Amino acid sequence: DDTIFWLTDLGWMMGPWLIGGGLLLGATVLLFEGTPDFPQPDRLWRLVEDHRVSVLGVAPTAIRLLMGKGAEWVRERDRSSLRILGSTGETWNPEPWGWYLREVGEGRCPIINYSGGTETGGGIVGCDTLHPLKPGAFSGPVPGMAADVVDDAGQPLRGAVGELVVRRPWVGMTAGFWRDRQRYLETYWERFPGVWVHGDWAEIDADGQWFIRGRSDDTLKVAGKRVGPAEVESAATAHLAIQEAAAIGVPHPLKGESVVLFCIPRQTPVDAEAAGALAAAVKVDVAARLGAALRPDEVVFVPDLPRTRNAKIMRRVIRAAYLGLPPGDTTALENPAAVAEIAAAGASRRAEDS
Repeated sequence: DDTIFWLTDLGWMMGPWLIGGGLLLGATVLLFEGTPDFPQPDRLWRLVEDHRVSVLGVAPTAIRLLMGKGAEWVRERDRSSLRILGSTGETWNPEPWGWYLREVGEGRCPIINYSGGTETGGGIVGCDTLHPLKPGAFSGPVPGMAADVVDDAGQPLRGAVGELVVRRPWVGMTAGFWRDRQRYLETYWERFPGVWVHGDWAEIDADGQWFIRGRSDDTLKVAGKRVGPAEVESAATAHLAIQEAAAIGVPHPLKGESVVLFCIPRQTPVDAEAAGALAAAVKVDVAARLGAALRPDEVVFVPDLPRTRNAKIMRRVIRAAYLGLPPGDTTALENPAAVAEIAAAGASRRAEDS
């Protein structure tokens, strides 16, 4: 009886899963071509109303985008058909997760958070409708996945951030890269022999809830402290004036790396003085939540952040643009203009320092 709609690119895991899995289980599958805020910000909510969608999946980044348009666009549409909300693709911040729960799901639809990868052929951790939920958390590994969180020595870790790994084979495991066996081994198997290292930071809290803290190759290491970008970004977006943020680490002569934050404000600061005051306030908030060592050196306000078509923020591209480095593979980049803005900000900063 379900009608399922998951906002995703068909080139990613959730696209084939939506079509194949939905139809195999007898659901009606809704396909959509376009962007979630055109011609108006209620585009997704209108689809829910018109097609009586019962299972809706949206990436956290898309929710952050639509949250900035205002809750009135959601409230004007009938969402009574919804019974389950889903999400995948990015790490949640608590405020957008709560907005999704309250405004889209009317406080009655559980959020089934799900994380894996196209290279795993499915999920590693997920949620169910039976266990209590925490903002942005997962109930645990999905069936068939011997997932764990480990420290630098490969030992199980609880209550702290470590590497997400899988200890035993599973049905959808990638067997290799096309004509590049060595790269496959180096990417997933070299760190801990016989253990798949997925490339995500994760944490298991005292209640057994799992959290994905960001990509391990996006990790910041400031004054000896290792922190995922999601922790810094959550601290920044806790400020009421910040809609979305991306954190990167840049070289620092004393701390090894320092934090630079790129923020999309809810309203553009009217002048340089207002922008400076808001940047200072964000720095104070982040330091208060994470400690003085993680206070951002810079807060840069931008109209948008580089994203893939699946709405994932491309922090690697942000860092390269800001530092004036080669960007690497940008075939998945959806909005090149956002990179140009960040590159200009980086060039201006380097000119000031020279």
